[in-house]
Amino acid sequence: MRITPVLLALVLAGCTVGPDYRRPAVDAPAAFGERGPWKIAAPKDALPRTGWWRIFNDPALDGLETRAEKANFSLSAALARVDEARAVARMSRADLFPAVALGPSVARNRYSGSRPVQPGASNPAYTANSITLPVNLSYEVDLFGGARRALESARALAEAGAAAYQGVLLSLQAEVAQDYFTMRALAAERAFLASTIDGRRQELALARMRRAGGASGDLDVYRAETELASAESSILAVDQRSAELRHALAVLIGTAPEGFSCDAAPLDSDPPAVPAGLPSELLERRPDVSQAERTLAAANAQVGFAKAAFFPSIGLTAAAGYNSSALDTLLRWNSREASLVPFATLPLFKGGGNLASYERSKAAYEEARALYRQQVLAALRDVEDGLSDLRYLSDQAAVVGEGVVASRKAAELSRVRYRQGAADYFEVIDAERTTLEYEIQATQLRGGRYTASILLVKALGGGW
Repeated sequence: MRITPVLLALVLAGCTVGPDYRRPAVDAPAAFGERGPWKIAAPKDALPRTGWWRIFNDPALDGLETRAEKANFSLSAALARVDEARAVARMSRADLFPAVALGPSVARNRYSGSRPVQPGASNPAYTANSITLPVNLSYEVDLFGGARRALESARALAEAGAAAYQGVLLSLQAEVAQDYFTMRALAAERAFLASTIDGRRQELALARMRRAGGASGDLDVYRAETELASAESSILAVDQRSAELRHALAVLIGTAPEGFSCDAAPLDSDPPAVPAGLPSELLERRPDVSQAERTLAAANAQVGFAKAAFFPSIGLTAAAGYNSSALDTLLRWNSREASLVPFATLPLFKGGGNLASYERSKAAYEEARALYRQQVLAALRDVEDGLSDLRYLSDQAAVVGEGVVASRKAAELSRVRYRQGAADYFEVIDAERTTLEYEIQATQLRGGRYTASILLVKALGGGW
């Protein structure tokens, strides 16, 4: 049979049905709307692309992040899922090539003497051996691109899996940093509570001395004991919360909580400014946006794969090898045999199955496109939330800082007035309680600003 060059080129190259993928256009603003304590990441190439937590300049955090990346089990599971998706893509790629198999077999058959034969022909019963050593080949020409679309989809899903891994890694890094700086904020809060307890013990001793000298009664002593117990209870609550965070950090870095310790120094400085970059860069930097976009590409390829089912399929099966009734003659030249069977199939009726599959794939694409657009909007919202949180927390910290200074002066004056007998102990208690509230609030706000900075970095995709 003669094949024209045009037909041969068509069979070899094929055509690919279905839409070619194009990333949907997304309207991204030119800049973030929120104004606050942040800066544009420029020049971009001079800034770190990995190890974003090093902006905090904390060696202890560096060590925790390194341990988490090496030993976290959720991250290991995510990496295994990436390997699984890549293996699926390689399986899809294998469909583009011929399948070749060696299929040796040995059979011994007894043929009946009463079997139906041509009239007048002899019909003896006999037993025969059949030893075959064939090489079988099967190949379906991807004439309309169904296999290539399947491979395109599998590769996009593998890339989506890789983006998902980066998302798990970023979430892990952010959670480690968040727990660590919360522990440091609690350490600062504990240090202040410990100082407060020392002061209240001194005040309790003073109240007892004043009662013994007749300058005050039992009420001042009881109030001093109550305030001391309140501060001691507060420091125990801080210790409890610190223990919970320490256990959480242990799990994040893949170790048992009982054998893990973390010396978190008190948090006494403000967080650095986070370079935010530009909104359009989120499309390339956010792992979840990248995952949604690659999932969309896979859904687009599935449309072409479903459309290819409407077209004919052309294939070829071939076999070549040896066949003999005895092993010693199996590899002789006259024992060779071969077959070549080209085939073509055209779908005529499947009860609407192919059409339903095609419509399902188009609906899945529309779903993936909507989810991609929604993910982009969610990314922009996360950054705007992070920027606004930083701005409001910074403004709030400034106001509370003024309150800390004023409350400390008021408390000191109240203590002086109490020692001089010009004020009762209720005034001292009220002033010191106010100071304690402002100090704790200031510490918590500083920790909140670190948390907001970490969440902003996460919202920005973990780099700039």
